[in-house]
Amino acid sequence: MLLLQSLSRLPFRLYFLMLFTLCVGELCFGVFYLQEIKGLEPCPMCAMQRYALAGVGLVSLVAAIHNRGPRIHGALVTLIALAGGGVAVRQSWLQWNPPAVSECGPDLEFLIESFPLTELLPKLFHGAGDCSAVDWTFLGLSIANWGLVTFIGIVIATLWMMQRRSAR
Repeated sequence: MLLLQSLSRLPFRLYFLMLFTLCVGELCFGVFYLQEIKGLEPCPMCAMQRYALAGVGLVSLVAAIHNRGPRIHGALVTLIALAGGGVAVRQSWLQWNPPAVSECGPDLEFLIESFPLTELLPKLFHGAGDCSAVDWTFLGLSIANWGLVTFIGIVIATLWMMQRRSAR
């Protein structure tokens, strides 16, 4: 709770800069360590979570530079983090309850190029067998679980900061 109280006193610009730094750090960890050094290729759901994390980072960078309309930027960050968290929830569920038949589905680029949005979204959230694989863990949590923790933290911190600042 002390962390959230300290967070509510931060200037918006500094908060968004810290959030941008967190996103860059996590993306670098995923790309440079997990993918390049460990050789783990991201599944479609992992890629979607990366896009959501990059979206949060970009909006945070714009908010830190622009320093106007923090409620709009906070709302955008929250919406993008909720979307990323939704994907992380679905992937975590697939990892805890793997499908009987494990299939490797098509990659994200193929799906985007081949299907209209109305058909693409259900296919993305259906999940492929490879999305249920747990290739790496830290403290007993998979990459998808850590993504969920990150997105939940971003949503809580952003909403807390926005609520506390608007109450003043």
